[in-house]
Amino acid sequence: MKKNLSKVLLPGHPMYNDAVDAFKRYHQAQAESVMGAELERLRLMAMHRFQAVTDYQLRVLAGPAEPSH
Repeated sequence: MKKNLSKVLLPGHPMYNDAVDAFKRYHQAQAESVMGAELERLRLMAMHRFQAVTDYQLRVLAGPAEPSH
């Protein structure tokens, strides 16, 4: 199967930038001693965004992924 590398997300792509920005917000909240539900919400948002980028990259580079459950 030929891979279409033109669909790979590079740094600078809006989806990639959104994931990086989410982690920056999470780390900034940690530095500001934010705790509890708000910190967990920021962590989950950052993880979810990076997972979406990773899943997309894997589909583009390796084809459809097998279900993980």
